Amino acid sequence: MISTEEKAKIINDFKIHDNDTGSAEVQVAILSEEIERLLDHLKIHKKDVHSKKGLLKMVSKRRKLLKYLQKTNEVKYIEVAKKVGLKVQTAI
Repeated sequence: MISTEEKAKIINDFKIHDNDTGSAEVQVAILSEEIERLLDHLKIHKKDVHSKKGLLKMVSKRRKLLKYLQKTNEVKYIEVAKKVGLKVQTAI
């Protein structure tokens, strides 16, 4: 889990306006951080099936949010994906 301070810092980096805590950009950033932490956990605990299932759900949710962001605002999608450290897929 991400601590409250770390989550606040992520929200601060990705927020669109002052009261923003739930935009797609913020959700993608938070999910990416949680996914990275869970991957580190699974490197140590290879047989933790329950955590692996949670990881797959988080990855799926992040993928859906990124797809939505790409459809609605491709410039923002590219910006967020690069900031988070993901490969950018642009439509031709």
